Amino acid sequence: MAHEPQPQPPDELDAEAVRTWSSLALAALGRAREDIDAINVYPVADADTGTNLYLTAESADRCLAGAFPEVTDGTGRTSLAEAVRAWAHGALVGARGNSGTILAQLLRGVADVLGDEGAERARQSGQGGSGGLLASALTRAAEEAYEAVAHPVEGTMLTVAGAAARAGEAAGAAAGTAAEVARAAYDAARAALAETPGQLAALGRAGVVDAGGCGLVAVFGALWQTLSGEEPAAEPVRGRAVPVPQSPDPCAQEEDGPAYEVIYLLEASEAAVGELRERLDRLGDSLVVVGGDGLWNVHVHVDDPGAAVEAGVVAGRPYRIRITHFGDERRRGRGERAQRAVVAVVPGEGLAGLCGEAGATTVLVRPGETPAAAELLDAVRRAHAREVVLLPGGAELRAAAAAAAEQARAEGVRVAVIPTRSAVQGLAALAVHDPEGTFDEDVVAMTAAAGATRYGELAVAERQSFTSAGICQAGDVLGLIDGDVAVIGSGLAETAEAVLDRMLGSGGELVTLVLGPDVPDAVAERLEAHVQAGHLAVDTVTYRGGRYSAPLLVGVE
Repeated sequence: MAHEPQPQPPDELDAEAVRTWSSLALAALGRAREDIDAINVYPVADADTGTNLYLTAESADRCLAGAFPEVTDGTGRTSLAEAVRAWAHGALVGARGNSGTILAQLLRGVADVLGDEGAERARQSGQGGSGGLLASALTRAAEEAYEAVAHPVEGTMLTVAGAAARAGEAAGAAAGTAAEVARAAYDAARAALAETPGQLAALGRAGVVDAGGCGLVAVFGALWQTLSGEEPAAEPVRGRAVPVPQSPDPCAQEEDGPAYEVIYLLEASEAAVGELRERLDRLGDSLVVVGGDGLWNVHVHVDDPGAAVEAGVVAGRPYRIRITHFGDERRRGRGERAQRAVVAVVPGEGLAGLCGEAGATTVLVRPGETPAAAELLDAVRRAHAREVVLLPGGAELRAAAAAAAEQARAEGVRVAVIPTRSAVQGLAALAVHDPEGTFDEDVVAMTAAAGATRYGELAVAERQSFTSAGICQAGDVLGLIDGDVAVIGSGLAETAEAVLDRMLGSGGELVTLVLGPDVPDAVAERLEAHVQAGHLAVDTVTYRGGRYSAPLLVGVE
């Protein structure tokens, strides 16, 4: 059940106030999302700033809601520190784009002060009231956001955050209540936003205010509403902005600059992140690295996305890697929706590339990770089509896929979820995808192709355990067929041959092999020869799954 926002007492900053602020900010960004997208000019005119801010706030709100127990009593209430930390963490792991990454760092700055230690420091400095504490939090937020951006530019959401912080500090110094501090920050943010076209040439040429700053004004408005109970007056974004001039070629680059946006989460030490910043700064621009305590969100614009990811590998453990080509984003932002698209969840970079070449929008997952419904919904939105076929690729993703589909339908997109349980079933479905046919015919054909594909997988046992094929020891190779362990072996190739013999025992016309990153080509050659020797009429195709894929995936159609 959605949280019902409630106005707070004017000097009350507690966990419930944070929860209300989050809910109201998410609602405000949701209302303004499309309008903010329409004025997105800087740093890249890719029409996604409003969407990125909304998705970041959505992730933060979902994490914050999880910090509140279902039933609270005198000992089970969520503290202010727990609430702000959960809120900031949710924004960090779900940050999208340049604007969303900066918003995540702003929330981290708020959490640094409103947490127990930060609150104690504020009280020791003489700012014991909630107004002074909130002012300190806004100041810390702006400072940390500026520090996170490699080359801060005025006329952006950083400028808006800085102006709000200064006004909040002045109100706090005058012993203002938290509501008065929030109102001062909101008014200053609005005034600073109005000045952005005169500070940044790109905005002035287009006749628009900064899109990220516009979203941040909505967040400050939600803060004031939380503490005062007064709803900010509606301010139509389009009413104070001129649409961005259209290029004759919708795929053309309006400005010289990198072609790709790269975002990933990174587990690394602070020292390693310092070196990463220097390396990425040489590779591209719009560099923003936010986070701390071993977990970071990295955002950069580059021409060589592989080098940006490799830099993350050198620094630590990157995951949830997202690479976006700006030409594709501009097309989506300007043109009509495509009639139909496919969204596929894939466990491997090679598979992601393969599905991408087939026209699918992909969601890359690491082994053991399960994408949330919000990530699948984000992919459906990125596909930018009237009709979407969703291939979840695993039984454990059915609930998330169903939730994403339900939300997308509420937004006017026709969505069908094909219950694929393996990436090889998704490949089979993609092979018969016909975007020119009717939606129903296409879904039926893709569903039939997926259902007619038996799937297998080879994995290495991590510990001794009982399986449907007997007891396995750590290090044994497990051969799974349709999700159940069918073979236990000592070598990858021998176990794979046994799996293939069992799967082909009931017939088949095509074998698909997807090799993991550490499996040599000789294994594929051996398996192809094994199939040919025992089943002359069966063809074999082999793909590289790439990093994050299982040692071996097998499909039999």
